[in-house]
Amino acid sequence: MAQPSQSDPRFHLESQVRECYGRCAYTHKIHERMAERHANHQWLAKWFNIVLSALIAGGAVAAVFKTETGLLNYAEYATAALAILSLIYNAYQKDLDPGALAQRHRETASDIWNVRESYLSLITDVLNDEVPIEQIREKRDELQAKLHEIYRAAPFTDGKAYAAAQKGLKDNEELMFSDKEIDNMLPTSLRRS
Repeated sequence: MAQPSQSDPRFHLESQVRECYGRCAYTHKIHERMAERHANHQWLAKWFNIVLSALIAGGAVAAVFKTETGLLNYAEYATAALAILSLIYNAYQKDLDPGALAQRHRETASDIWNVRESYLSLITDVLNDEVPIEQIREKRDELQAKLHEIYRAAPFTDGKAYAAAQKGLKDNEELMFSDKEIDNMLPTSLRRS
Protein backbone atom coordinates (compact mmCIF):
# COMPACT_ATOMS: atom_id res chain seq x y z
CA MET A 1 0.00 0.00 0.00
CA ALA A 2 1.55 3.22 -1.14
CA GLN A 3 0.97 6.37 0.86
CA PRO A 4 -1.07 8.98 -1.06
CA SER A 5 0.81 12.12 -2.08
CA GLN A 6 -0.07 15.46 -0.47
CA SER A 7 -1.74 16.66 -3.68
CA ASP A 8 -3.97 13.55 -3.83
CA PRO A 9 -7.51 13.99 -2.39
CA ARG A 10 -6.95 10.67 -0.61
CA PHE A 11 -4.15 12.28 1.39
CA HIS A 12 -6.50 14.97 2.71
CA LEU A 13 -9.20 12.40 3.44
CA GLU A 14 -6.66 10.18 5.19
CA SER A 15 -5.48 13.16 7.25
CA GLN A 16 -9.02 13.91 8.35
CA VAL A 17 -9.75 10.28 9.23
CA ARG A 18 -6.47 10.02 11.15
CA GLU A 19 -7.44 13.12 13.15
CA CYS A 20 -10.86 11.60 13.88
CA TYR A 21 -9.15 8.40 14.97
CA GLY A 22 -6.94 10.37 17.37
CA ARG A 23 -9.89 12.25 18.83
CA CYS A 24 -11.76 8.99 19.35
CA ALA A 25 -8.71 7.50 21.07
CA TYR A 26 -8.65 10.45 23.48
CA THR A 27 -12.38 10.47 24.14
CA HIS A 28 -12.43 6.72 24.69
CA LYS A 29 -9.64 7.02 27.25
CA ILE A 30 -11.32 10.00 28.96
CA HIS A 31 -14.53 8.02 29.49
CA GLU A 32 -12.52 5.08 30.80
CA ARG A 33 -10.84 7.38 33.33
CA MET A 34 -14.19 8.87 34.38
CA ALA A 35 -15.60 5.37 34.90
CA GLU A 36 -12.62 4.44 37.05
CA ARG A 37 -12.97 7.59 39.13
CA HIS A 38 -16.72 7.11 39.71
CA ALA A 39 -16.19 3.44 40.62
CA ASN A 40 -13.51 4.49 43.14
CA HIS A 41 -15.85 7.14 44.54
CA GLN A 42 -18.58 4.53 44.97
CA TRP A 43 -16.18 2.17 46.75
CA LEU A 44 -15.00 4.91 49.12
CA ALA A 45 -18.56 6.10 49.82
CA LYS A 46 -19.70 2.59 50.69
CA TRP A 47 -16.77 2.01 53.03
CA PHE A 48 -17.20 5.40 54.68
CA ASN A 49 -20.84 4.54 55.33
CA ILE A 50 -19.91 1.10 56.73
CA VAL A 51 -17.30 2.55 59.09
CA LEU A 52 -19.67 5.31 60.19
CA SER A 53 -22.45 2.77 60.83
CA ALA A 54 -20.07 0.54 62.82
CA LEU A 55 -19.05 3.46 65.02
CA ILE A 56 -22.69 4.39 65.62
CA ALA A 57 -23.58 0.77 66.40
CA GLY A 58 -20.66 0.54 68.82
CA GLY A 59 -21.80 3.70 70.58
CA ALA A 60 -25.38 2.44 70.76
CA VAL A 61 -24.24 -0.88 72.26
CA ALA A 62 -22.14 1.02 74.79
CA ALA A 63 -25.14 3.16 75.74
CA VAL A 64 -27.35 0.09 76.21
CA PHE A 65 -24.84 -1.67 78.46
CA LYS A 66 -24.06 1.41 80.50
CA THR A 67 -21.59 1.31 83.31
CA GLU A 68 -20.81 4.24 85.48
CA THR A 69 -17.69 5.65 83.87
CA GLY A 70 -16.91 9.14 82.79
CA LEU A 71 -16.08 7.96 79.27
CA LEU A 72 -19.60 6.70 78.66
CA ASN A 73 -20.99 10.24 78.57
CA TYR A 74 -18.50 11.12 75.85
CA ALA A 75 -19.43 7.96 73.93
CA GLU A 76 -23.10 8.97 73.97
CA TYR A 77 -22.28 12.43 72.65
CA ALA A 78 -19.94 10.98 70.03
CA THR A 79 -22.62 8.50 68.96
CA ALA A 80 -25.17 11.29 68.62
CA ALA A 81 -22.70 13.38 66.59
CA LEU A 82 -21.89 10.41 64.35
CA ALA A 83 -25.59 9.71 63.83
CA ILE A 84 -26.12 13.32 62.74
CA LEU A 85 -23.09 13.07 60.45
CA SER A 86 -24.51 9.86 58.99
CA LEU A 87 -27.86 11.55 58.37
CA ILE A 88 -26.21 14.48 56.60
CA TYR A 89 -23.95 12.20 54.56
CA ASN A 90 -26.81 9.91 53.49
CA ALA A 91 -28.99 12.92 52.59
CA TYR A 92 -26.12 14.19 50.41
CA GLN A 93 -25.55 10.77 48.83
CA LYS A 94 -29.22 9.93 48.17
CA ASP A 95 -29.30 11.50 44.71
CA LEU A 96 -25.76 10.54 43.77
CA ASP A 97 -25.15 7.23 42.09
CA PRO A 98 -21.47 6.95 41.18
CA GLY A 99 -21.97 3.30 40.22
CA ALA A 100 -24.55 4.20 37.58
CA LEU A 101 -22.35 7.04 36.31
CA ALA A 102 -19.38 4.67 36.11
CA GLN A 103 -21.49 2.26 34.07
CA ARG A 104 -22.64 5.02 31.69
CA HIS A 105 -19.01 6.05 31.14
CA ARG A 106 -18.03 2.41 30.51
CA GLU A 107 -20.83 2.04 27.96
CA THR A 108 -19.86 5.30 26.25
CA ALA A 109 -16.21 4.22 26.15
CA SER A 110 -17.26 0.91 24.61
CA ASP A 111 -19.36 2.65 21.93
CA ILE A 112 -16.52 5.06 21.14
CA TRP A 113 -14.05 2.16 20.99
CA ASN A 114 -16.18 0.60 18.25
CA VAL A 115 -16.16 3.84 16.23
CA ARG A 116 -12.42 4.26 16.83
CA GLU A 117 -11.78 0.78 15.42
CA SER A 118 -13.98 1.62 12.42
CA TYR A 119 -11.86 4.71 11.80
CA LEU A 120 -8.80 2.49 11.92
CA SER A 121 -10.35 0.25 9.28
CA LEU A 122 -11.22 3.32 7.25
CA ILE A 123 -7.57 4.39 7.25
CA THR A 124 -6.67 1.08 5.64
CA ASP A 125 -9.42 1.66 3.06
CA VAL A 126 -8.02 5.10 2.22
CA LEU A 127 -4.64 3.50 1.57
CA ASN A 128 -6.21 0.92 -0.73
CA ASP A 129 -6.58 2.46 -4.21
CA GLU A 130 -9.18 -0.18 -5.11
CA VAL A 131 -11.70 1.29 -2.64
CA PRO A 132 -13.51 4.21 -4.32
CA ILE A 133 -13.00 7.55 -2.58
CA GLU A 134 -16.78 8.20 -2.53
CA GLN A 135 -17.31 4.96 -0.59
CA ILE A 136 -14.71 6.09 1.93
CA ARG A 137 -16.39 9.51 2.29
CA GLU A 138 -19.77 7.85 2.85
CA LYS A 139 -18.32 5.63 5.56
CA ARG A 140 -16.60 8.64 7.16
CA ASP A 141 -19.91 10.53 7.21
CA GLU A 142 -21.68 7.51 8.75
CA LEU A 143 -19.05 7.29 11.46
CA GLN A 144 -19.32 11.01 12.20
CA ALA A 145 -23.11 10.69 12.54
CA LYS A 146 -22.72 7.65 14.79
CA LEU A 147 -20.17 9.46 16.94
CA HIS A 148 -22.47 12.48 17.19
CA GLU A 149 -25.25 10.24 18.57
CA ILE A 150 -22.86 8.73 21.10
CA TYR A 151 -21.67 12.17 22.24
CA ARG A 152 -25.25 13.47 22.60
CA ALA A 153 -26.09 10.72 25.10
CA ALA A 154 -22.67 10.62 26.79
CA PRO A 155 -22.24 11.73 30.40
CA PHE A 156 -20.09 14.79 30.98
CA THR A 157 -16.35 14.53 31.49
CA ASP A 158 -13.96 16.93 33.16
CA GLY A 159 -10.43 18.27 33.05
CA LYS A 160 -9.10 15.69 35.49
CA ALA A 161 -10.22 12.88 33.20
CA TYR A 162 -8.73 14.65 30.20
CA ALA A 163 -5.39 15.04 32.01
CA ALA A 164 -5.45 11.38 33.01
CA ALA A 165 -6.24 10.34 29.43
CA GLN A 166 -3.50 12.59 28.12
CA LYS A 167 -1.01 11.01 30.48
CA GLY A 168 -2.29 7.55 29.60
CA LEU A 169 -1.78 8.15 25.89
CA LYS A 170 1.62 9.83 26.52
CA ASP A 171 0.66 12.95 24.68
CA ASN A 172 0.85 16.64 25.56
CA GLU A 173 -1.23 18.13 22.75
CA GLU A 174 -4.87 19.17 23.10
CA LEU A 175 -6.79 17.34 20.38
CA MET A 176 -4.19 18.16 17.75
CA PHE A 177 -2.14 15.27 16.56
CA SER A 178 1.08 15.25 14.64
CA ASP A 179 1.68 12.38 12.24
CA LYS A 180 4.20 10.98 14.72
CA GLU A 181 1.66 11.03 17.57
CA ILE A 182 -1.01 9.25 15.53
CA ASP A 183 1.64 6.90 14.17
CA ASN A 184 2.50 5.96 17.76
CA MET A 185 -1.14 4.91 18.29
CA LEU A 186 -1.48 3.05 14.98
CA PRO A 187 -0.19 -0.39 14.06
CA THR A 188 3.20 -0.26 12.33
CA SER A 189 1.78 -1.19 8.92
CA LEU A 190 -0.50 1.89 8.93
CA ARG A 191 2.09 4.46 9.95
CA ARG A 192 3.20 7.26 7.65
CA SER A 193 6.72 7.51 9.00
